[in-house]
Amino acid sequence: MTPESATRRSGRADLIVLGVELALIAAAVVVGVVLNRRGVGLYAETAPLYAFWRPHVGWGTPLAVVVAVAVVGWGVRWARTANWGRLLGVGYLAAVAWILSLALIDGWTAGVTERLTNQAEYLHEVHRITSIPVMLAGFSDRIIDFQPGSWSTHTAGHPPGALLVFVWLDRIGLGGGTAAGLACILIGATMVVSVPAALRRLGAEDAARTVLPFLVLLPGAVWIGSSGDAVFTGVVAAGLALLAARHPAALLTGGLLLGFALYLSYGFVLVGPLALAVLVMRPGRFLPALLIAGTGVAAVVVAFTAAGFWWWEGYQLVVERYYQGWAAERPYSYWVWANLAAMLLSAGLVVGPALRRTIGAARQATPTVPAAPTEPAGASRGRRLLAGLRAAARPTVVLPLTAAVAILAADLSGLSKAEVERIWLPFVVWLLVATAHLPAGARRWWLAGQAATALAVNHLLLTFS
Repeated sequence: MTPESATRRSGRADLIVLGVELALIAAAVVVGVVLNRRGVGLYAETAPLYAFWRPHVGWGTPLAVVVAVAVVGWGVRWARTANWGRLLGVGYLAAVAWILSLALIDGWTAGVTERLTNQAEYLHEVHRITSIPVMLAGFSDRIIDFQPGSWSTHTAGHPPGALLVFVWLDRIGLGGGTAAGLACILIGATMVVSVPAALRRLGAEDAARTVLPFLVLLPGAVWIGSSGDAVFTGVVAAGLALLAARHPAALLTGGLLLGFALYLSYGFVLVGPLALAVLVMRPGRFLPALLIAGTGVAAVVVAFTAAGFWWWEGYQLVVERYYQGWAAERPYSYWVWANLAAMLLSAGLVVGPALRRTIGAARQATPTVPAAPTEPAGASRGRRLLAGLRAAARPTVVLPLTAAVAILAADLSGLSKAEVERIWLPFVVWLLVATAHLPAGARRWWLAGQAATALAVNHLLLTFS
């Protein structure tokens, strides 16, 4: 097969995968409409997304279009040659502009100020916290619903670290919906710095430059502005990026951040495989790095436990609380596959073709170790398999595939029925590392599709955090 025919064949395969993605989304929408009309408890009017159907425009519309055109038309080429520090700085500002412009399509009040102030959100509880030690010690007692003093939905559904973030913001004078919303945007946008920084430290700078524009125009930015999951995304990405660094202080800090992430969401135990993958691929010895990072994680666990919150007890109570609410009625048989459609609308339709090419890159990493004449056949196959695994262990292969496995595990658990378009954001940003495998000539088209997805979702629907 000639290179030209191979390229055409690969392009057709990408279009087939794109067609499958579109079919999955269409099926999720149609089945969602049918189930909602039948009164099945989806509790999502525009399933598979948690939103309301409300076509609208706002004064963020022209700004969002300008940002998208600038990134697609100029940013892709500039990212390949720009000074590294300047690239990260401009990328961060572009991400903030993209997230904020999407939020402002709903208007300043609905898009930013009131986004985190409804009864289900963390800010509903902040004014009730007069003592942080008392809150931590009694946190588990208030997880179960239908009792005096029960936590609001989002507060009860997460460990106390999530509430602590907003309490700390309030304590330093950044209380209220506007400050909290802007803080979520500014923290969430740091993933545009953290993910490329991790790739560069792992020896994949070219891939980092390719991936950065896709992170800037992430369709999931619709939910980064503004939701607590934006903070979670920024913390997890920064923690993983620090694990890729050489300096022990960075490793320790990364461990502290990932330890704190365990107290932002119970689901972040699934970040563990990503953290191990980064530690294995980073320059330097694995075991000392694991020990230093593990010390940081352990320090956070000890601190929360000493303060009176036992993680495992909280998790067990959250599962009980989960089935006290809508989750008891939301059908697993729908959400187990419709969740993936929601994820595609958050990550963008580029994910399927990019992952297809990533899997192809892993398969093409063939071992170069020849079979020794005097070696038993089984041992020879083992050596070649090990060599093949090492050849395939590139950050642009390992990180997105590990993130994909984490998402599938979360999906199959049944503890993520709906609203995954924001809940899975900390993993989605690592899925986009797979875009490094897209052919250079097609990247702008895929990036334009990403921007179009975000603009369509935010202009047709009124989304919720």
